[in-house]
Amino acid sequence: MTARLPIDADAANAERTLATFAATLDLADVPAPVVRRAEELMIDWFGSALAGKGARPVEALTRFAEAMGPPDGAAEILIRRRGTSPFMAAVANAAASHFAEQDDVHNGSVFHPASVVIPPALATAQAEGCSGAELLAAVVAGYEVGIRVGEFLGRTHYRTFHTTGTAGTLAAAAAVGRLLRLPPARMQDAFGSAGTQSAGLWEFLRDGADSKQLHTAHAAGAGLAAAYLARDGLTGATRILCGKQGMAAGMSTDADASRLVDRLRARWALAETSFKFHASCRHTHPAADALQRVMREHALRAVDVKRVVARVHQGAIDVLGPVVDPKTVHQSKFSMGTVLGLIAVEGRAGPGDFDAHYRDPAVAAFRDRVEMELDAEVDRAYPARWIGKVSVETNDGRRYDGRVDEPKGDPGNTLSPAELEEKAVRLAVYRDGATEAEMRGVIAAFRALSSAARVPRFLA
Repeated sequence: MTARLPIDADAANAERTLATFAATLDLADVPAPVVRRAEELMIDWFGSALAGKGARPVEALTRFAEAMGPPDGAAEILIRRRGTSPFMAAVANAAASHFAEQDDVHNGSVFHPASVVIPPALATAQAEGCSGAELLAAVVAGYEVGIRVGEFLGRTHYRTFHTTGTAGTLAAAAAVGRLLRLPPARMQDAFGSAGTQSAGLWEFLRDGADSKQLHTAHAAGAGLAAAYLARDGLTGATRILCGKQGMAAGMSTDADASRLVDRLRARWALAETSFKFHASCRHTHPAADALQRVMREHALRAVDVKRVVARVHQGAIDVLGPVVDPKTVHQSKFSMGTVLGLIAVEGRAGPGDFDAHYRDPAVAAFRDRVEMELDAEVDRAYPARWIGKVSVETNDGRRYDGRVDEPKGDPGNTLSPAELEEKAVRLAVYRDGATEAEMRGVIAAFRALSSAARVPRFLA
């Protein structure tokens, strides 16, 4: 594929326009349903952040943040219930919120916005004494920028790079820059400094390494630093995305500059973001939903199933294919066979199900009966649509085909307010990050955020 990257005024203008949008966005510019969606995404994120408590990589990154940062400050580390600098709080909370695999995802960009946008935005808002409306506007700006950068970088980028780590630096810079009231030229400097620090490679999956949480921690911290440095006059590349030696030149072969400003201020990409229902890599969700439907409609048990073929897009094969025999809980969430095994054996794939059962003999046996095959229809639809298809063969020779066109949690099949709140509570209490009563209070605070004169500490 040939990248659509004209090195001309149009591409330069797209970068400048996106920076201006992020710098000048006001909450009054955002439609009310989008604001409500932002509040719900923040609730969802908060639960995910608390669910990271006690996880080894999260604890390691949090200890690092505590050792490097001040012993107190206005920005809170959620799993510690203590304050520190905004930089260190952003690092710790970003790591925590990307562990349970329940943080949100935007399909078209294959990007997890919450874990890189909300931690630096919340930490900055707390430290700078910003209002709830300012925080909401910053979160919207971060989502819109990050999603568009992810779409701009394209499918070829995602084969090697973890888009949440790469596009996430600019998303974080946009959110923090908005809170710091950077003018458009300084916002573009922040983008340049953020983009030059973009990082995140998929190789970690082959070893079951801890890099995924490092990706979000780094992106959140790097974007926050880029914005603060821009406020202090540090300049950055003005063509960091489309320039001859910019991100697209080094990280993509199908980048398209027009995606950076696609219907800007008319299309709100934040509203397209999905909640994650299963506690696993999003690439497993369509097939998991399809298998769940087949098992339910035909009253099948795991022991009845001889073979399952998950018909998937190429991105699923690229990310999940290396994980054949998962050695850790987190690696098992990137194993299609393990996820479908939990669906078949336990009927669900929540955080506690992976902890308790990913090595169970029945789950492992089912895992070995699962295959992935590239499906032309599914691949053509991806990433705009994530279609789920499975073919199930039973031991007595029957075959059933299952299909879902919108996985649970997608905007067209979204969680109800009650389902969202129950999910957030489950995540909060999962590792004793908060009590149910505390999380209910946090939910109420987020739902009233637009009228808050100052962003509070949520877990004093």
